[in-house]
Amino acid sequence: MIIRWTYAFIDRPAARLAAAGDFWTAVSGTRLSGLRGEEDEFATLLPERADPGVKLQGVREGNGGAHIDLCAEDVDELTVLARRLGAAVVADHGDWTVLRSPAGQLFCAVPWHGETVRPPVVSGSRLDQVCLDIPPSRYDTECAFWSGLTGWTRRAGSRPEFTGLRPPAGLPVRLLLQRLDEERPASAHLDLACADIAAVRARHEELGAVLVSEGAHWTVMRDPAGGTYCLTGRDPETGALPDGGGQGTDAG
Repeated sequence: MIIRWTYAFIDRPAARLAAAGDFWTAVSGTRLSGLRGEEDEFATLLPERADPGVKLQGVREGNGGAHIDLCAEDVDELTVLARRLGAAVVADHGDWTVLRSPAGQLFCAVPWHGETVRPPVVSGSRLDQVCLDIPPSRYDTECAFWSGLTGWTRRAGSRPEFTGLRPPAGLPVRLLLQRLDEERPASAHLDLACADIAAVRARHEELGAVLVSEGAHWTVMRDPAGGTYCLTGRDPETGALPDGGGQGTDAG
């Protein structure tokens, strides 16, 4: 197995990094590490008695979004595979690499540092999914790319516009690919698995989030730093749908 761990990255405007850190540490029951990077743009959300699975980045352009970091013992091997499958290298930092998928979504190949213990469920929810929002013309190519790169189990969602990639047991972050209704640049957002969406929504609103819209079994929220994310009706322990189907991949 090339991929040994995964990180969900919360990308938010650098000017609002503090607000993002305050909100997401409260939501996830974590504390923020010290800032690092050339511009103090990176931080890790540190859980108690577990390994981290979420990081935060301040971006200088745009409103941010999300991306995934894939951790490997051999970053070069993972990078070569990604390029063979159609990715492009954006920046080579020596021991880690920024890449762009065929549809244009950024992600990183980074070293695995021995992480093994998944962060816990906190107050009925867990941030466990990065949803890739893909334009229709690139959707099939993007599904093939991420499936080939990760080697994870590919499953159709209960709605035709969703495809889920479930990692091996123990990895903290899975991938969901969503086919958009319109042609626009690829992007990504975060999904939380929630035992009770209404209860989690109320807690998030107390912490400063606001409602954007409600779907069939998901709720779109905006955090205090201006980024959108989804509360989804899935078992936060397993990621499975309420019917026990085990997909946990059809909301975002």
